[in-house]
Amino acid sequence: MPSLSQWMVRASLLYLGAGFTLGALILFDKGVPYEPDVWRFLPLHIEMLILGWMVQLAMGIAYWILPRFGTQRRKIPFASLGFLTLNLGILLVGIGTWQQSWTDLALVGRIAELGAAAAFVGHAWPRVKAPGVR
Repeated sequence: MPSLSQWMVRASLLYLGAGFTLGALILFDKGVPYEPDVWRFLPLHIEMLILGWMVQLAMGIAYWILPRFGTQRRKIPFASLGFLTLNLGILLVGIGTWQQSWTDLALVGRIAELGAAAAFVGHAWPRVKAPGVR
C-alpha cells in the first residue's frame, strides 16, 4: 500500500474515533442531561464521520487500488493536494460550525473540500478506463 494511502486511511480512522467520541457525548447528554452546549458538536460530529472518515477512507483505498497504466502512478501531487485540502476543509468547517459567528470560515472550508474533490478527481480520472482500453 502506498504511503499516501496509508496516511489517508490512518487519518480516516482518527476521524472515526473522534466522531464516535463526539457522538457518544451527544448521545449520553440525550439520556442524562449534563451539558446543553454539547449539542453544538453535532455538525462537527457529522462532518468528521461523513467527510473525515467515509470520504477520506474511500479516497485512500481508491488511490491504492485504481489500476495504473504504466509502471508508476501519475499526478501524485493532485492526490496529495486532495488529502491536504480535504483535511484543511474539515478543520475549517468544524471550527466555523462550532463557533456560529464564524460562518464565513465554514464557507471557506466547504470550498476547500470541493477543491479536494476536484484535485483527487484530477488524479484518478486518467486511471479509469473502459475494459480493454489502454
